Amino acid sequence: MRRGRYGFDAPMALLGLVAGAVILLVLAVTSFGQDVPAAGIAFLLGGLYTLASAASYLYTTRRGKFAVWAAELERLKGDERLLDLGCGRGAVLLLAARRLPEGRATGVDLWRSRDQLGNDESVTRANAEAEGVSVDLVTGDMRELTFDDESFDVVVSSLAIHNIPDAAGREKAVREAHRVLRPGGLMLVADFQHTPAYEDTLRELGVVDVRRRDLGWRFWYGGPWFRTWMLEARKPRTVG
Repeated sequence: MRRGRYGFDAPMALLGLVAGAVILLVLAVTSFGQDVPAAGIAFLLGGLYTLASAASYLYTTRRGKFAVWAAELERLKGDERLLDLGCGRGAVLLLAARRLPEGRATGVDLWRSRDQLGNDESVTRANAEAEGVSVDLVTGDMRELTFDDESFDVVVSSLAIHNIPDAAGREKAVREAHRVLRPGGLMLVADFQHTPAYEDTLRELGVVDVRRRDLGWRFWYGGPWFRTWMLEARKPRTVG
């Protein structure tokens, strides 16, 4: 049971789907009213399809992603130091914090509302209080982390790295995640774009234990064409 307020991911995209569904359904009603059944059927099917996409998007942002991440985080032992890159309002960060009674969870974000509705450090702190957990929050750029090398046992990120507009910047963020991860540490990066490039960067860094996998319908943003992938990797205990 979540007690915090986590908003909506990319709310304008969701509003666009809802608006599109409404427009198509209105056109369907108008077409049937003007005795143009072929157009009415086409608009009706398009409207229902778009409405279903909006429902999928809404489910993912409000419930599905939480269920997926809760399952992913079951592997935590409870004493790890965990870093969440682009933590936003704390959807993943606070799930992790609940599983770290002897560890510590830290979140890094630039707190930009265009990435998530109401994305603000004060909201994340309020969510942590509502969930009854304690976390560290840092305002910073994931391309230039201020943490020492090998500072964390686990590094996670959910739908954040793709917000960096250029490929060089995204590569730098992945390299920084690798830098602050201790040898043997776990990296979990969920994203719907650029995950093959993230994997290539990690392999260039010498990470062999890395794989990408589809997270399934619970993490669809509208349908299977907008699915989310998990990049899972273990940093080698020795280099080379």
